[in-house]
Amino acid sequence: MNNPTLETLAAHRSIRRYTAAAPSEDVVEAIVRAGQQAPFSGQLADVVLERDAQHNPWNAPLLFTLCIDMARMERVMAKRNWSVVASDLSMLWFGIQDASLMAQNMIVAAESLGLGTCLLGAAPFMAKALAKRLRLPQRVFPVVQMTVGYPDEAPATRPRYPLDVALHEGRYRVPDDEAIERAMSVMDDGYLAQDYYREAGVMIPLAEGREETFTYDTYSWTEHISRKWGQWMADPRELTEPLREQGFRVGIDLDSSDRQG
Repeated sequence: MNNPTLETLAAHRSIRRYTAAAPSEDVVEAIVRAGQQAPFSGQLADVVLERDAQHNPWNAPLLFTLCIDMARMERVMAKRNWSVVASDLSMLWFGIQDASLMAQNMIVAAESLGLGTCLLGAAPFMAKALAKRLRLPQRVFPVVQMTVGYPDEAPATRPRYPLDVALHEGRYRVPDDEAIERAMSVMDDGYLAQDYYREAGVMIPLAEGREETFTYDTYSWTEHISRKWGQWMADPRELTEPLREQGFRVGIDLDSSDRQG
């Protein structure tokens, strides 16, 4: 199906090399405005822009940090003589949705204008440093970062799971082992054909006690992602503690009298 929007979406790839050219103010405003037009549930997201290419990842001319902003929401509600009684977990859930939808709109807008983008998902784990650098007040928390600039590379688009394991009609259909293995092959064969991990020089080390049996000829996406989720981020305090430092009450048992608001 030929359609400019679908073509932009299908052509998405993460860009990690940028030219020195900085997007114009009109382009920057258009990208952020497109982000604001996302189908928000509560206008709980906002964005901080950094233009220091020397310090931005990959020397990108633009670095956006998308945040959940409960501080603004609470001020709006106070002017209507309301206070928040919804739990912070609930508000974080909606805020993550808002920030994610905003980020996706910004990506599509930027790429439709000839720019490249790359999402950085580690922002919540860097919240303390980001809060200090960006002067984030209490009740504002970083969700994701995004580099933007004119591409200085043209990588291939990356594989995705086939629809027979990603699309469920009417009800969830549990894929059988054969379907799972086919989906794994789609991902792994696609990355191996691009020699992605060898060119990137990336192979996550194994924890002590597991023997390495992969080489760059066999190491691909399913092993890579399994090593991430099988070895990293086991302690929920990696997220609950920075959330608490920014004033969000999560990871603790609260009785009804202790709730936010």
